[in-house]
Amino acid sequence: MQFTDKNDWRYQVKHSIKSVKEAAVYLGIELPHDLLEVEKEYPVIVSPYYLNLIDKKDPFNDPIWKISMPSTQELLDQSAENDPLSEEEQMAVPRLIHRYDDRVVMLTTNRCPMLCRFCFRKRKWKNGNKWSDISEEEVDQICSYLKGNPQVSEILISGGDPLMLGNKRLNSILEKLSAVESIDVIRIATRIPVTMPMRLEPELIEILSAYPQVWLVTHFNHPNELTQQSLDACRAVTRSGIPILNQAVLLKGVNDDEKVLEELFRALVKNRIKPHYLFHVDPVRGVTHFATGINKGLDIIKSFRKSLGSIAVPHFAIDLPEGGGKVALQPDYTKDGKFITINDNTIDYYGAGDHWSMDKRD
Repeated sequence: MQFTDKNDWRYQVKHSIKSVKEAAVYLGIELPHDLLEVEKEYPVIVSPYYLNLIDKKDPFNDPIWKISMPSTQELLDQSAENDPLSEEEQMAVPRLIHRYDDRVVMLTTNRCPMLCRFCFRKRKWKNGNKWSDISEEEVDQICSYLKGNPQVSEILISGGDPLMLGNKRLNSILEKLSAVESIDVIRIATRIPVTMPMRLEPELIEILSAYPQVWLVTHFNHPNELTQQSLDACRAVTRSGIPILNQAVLLKGVNDDEKVLEELFRALVKNRIKPHYLFHVDPVRGVTHFATGINKGLDIIKSFRKSLGSIAVPHFAIDLPEGGGKVALQPDYTKDGKFITINDNTIDYYGAGDHWSMDKRD
């Protein structure tokens, strides 16, 4: 079957740009030749939809370019590990990471509509690794594991991008997971609303909304990704009754600016998408050039105290090495000699010549 409609997600997949040369021709720009060496190790895939968001007048400084196209810096940080979060070590059964007592991660595929340059699972697609989807037998094995571990109440369906699977396949997976009595929440982590929003067609949304446990967790990193088409797709999801969370990554040279992130988070909340996490980039090989340092993230979160309501402020978090899991970080709000101390059951506030004390209530 031929797909000729650019607004059909299957057209987008079929016509994905798969090299920097192809991207340069598509955009009508001159190509830095040193990028050809990078894509030998870290390939390029980007949907035509997402590539069209790049500013052709100044592509190499464009945030969309930096997120989707190679950089020579990817080959420099060879001291970093491929799997610093120890996901492979924490596989309870094939394709299932069990790190926390009550939550697990299911890796359904390593396919994506775009290979993000900051991806913390770069190991899954580097050097042209073959695409691999979860099998029925693996899904059944995961469900058997969940039934034997009823303390697990939440599962995150991840990848790659799970929405790259076909509708029937997704429905089968959701049907089996929702039949596990202990599972209360099914989160689907996807960049589809950002990189290929036409995939959120009515049939898919109908499938997802049939399961009351489902939440969508998407991944907008920059206001330039919030197109009318992407927001319309998200509205269709929320209108169906599916809540949406957003997790962003703090990326050096892309969004490490309080005004940029404030614009992003305000727009998300306006469209009923809750900013959930802002992550410091993980120390993954081929990714660390995006790292801003922890203090940069803390300063940005601190700046939101007076400018953003709590519903628009995400948790700033890091993923600890060796499978230690996520840790939320808070800035120090001490300013101009004003500070708070907590001792035993008393909270003391000092500042501006005043001092008050109160009992801390549990």
